[in-house]
Order: sequence, then C-alpha cells, then structure tokens
Amino acid sequence: MDIKNYIESIPGFPKEGIIFRDVTPILEHPEAYKKVTDELSSFVQSVQADIVIGPEARGFWFGIPVANQLNLPFVPVRKPGKLPRKTIEETYQLEYGTDTLCMHADSLKPGLKVVIIDDLLATGGTVEAIVKLVQKQGAQVVGIGFVVELDDLKGKEKFKDIPVCSLTHFEGE
Repeated sequence: MDIKNYIESIPGFPKEGIIFRDVTPILEHPEAYKKVTDELSSFVQSVQADIVIGPEARGFWFGIPVANQLNLPFVPVRKPGKLPRKTIEETYQLEYGTDTLCMHADSLKPGLKVVIIDDLLATGGTVEAIVKLVQKQGAQVVGIGFVVELDDLKGKEKFKDIPVCSLTHFEGE
C-alpha cells in the first residue's frame, strides 16, 4: 500500500502558489491509517523512545495512536492559551512574522527520550521550536516522524543529529 495514494494535493490552498498536501484521506481509510500508525510506531520503537510529542492539530492525529499502540505517554504541544497548567513556550520565525508553541512545564523529566510526530515536514520551523521546548526541560529528542516530507523545502537539514522518518515524499510538483 502506497501512503502517497491517500494524500490529496490541493493547488492554491491556503494561497496561490502553494500545493497543500492534505492527509485527511488517511483518516478516512482505516487500512491506510493503520499502516501509517504501524510504520511510525516501528520507528518510535527503533529509537527506544520513552514518550511521544505532537503539535496540534495534525500531530495529534498521528502521535496519539502511535503512543497508544506502544503504551507510551503522549504530550500535546499547542498554541498559547490552550493548555490549562503552567506552560513553557518557544517563539519561532515564520515566513511572514512569528508564532509561539507551548507545552506544560511539568510534562517532561530530564533524561527522557522523546519522539516528535507530526503530519508534514516542510521548512522544519515548528519541529525546531518543539525540539527547543524538549531541551528546555532537560529531555532529549531521539527521533522525529512525519507522514509527509516536502523534500524541496529541505526542512530535514535542520535535524542532522536526529533520526528523521518520513513515510512519503513530495518534490515541488
């Protein structure tokens, strides 16, 4: 089964010149969702992670089932004001401006081995911010998993010392 067959390419969304890679068809096909979950779970096991982290919202779609399948904890990363307890935050650069991500300040303990799961790797800015959040708590990112990688944006280059697993790849098609 080729996961790429379950990803819709939407030209001009959210703006002209962009081809949006929509992963929601994976969720609509249980056999594809199971394959993605199984492959990402295998990666998480291979790097011997203690915990899975995922950013809202699409990182939840794939990170939570992986954590559940492996009986590991899941830690959500969200926008400011969305988490109820004390948080730590990391602000990062976007193409036009900045954004901020937050995590509960007590979610990670020093020495924990963390895997970050998200739907798509583009420039790597979101995951780079999450890596910094993990490091602020003394934990270590031992792997990063994606359903889709946009190879032409070279986001993977930001993570030379961290194993990266991407289940399927797109060039600027």
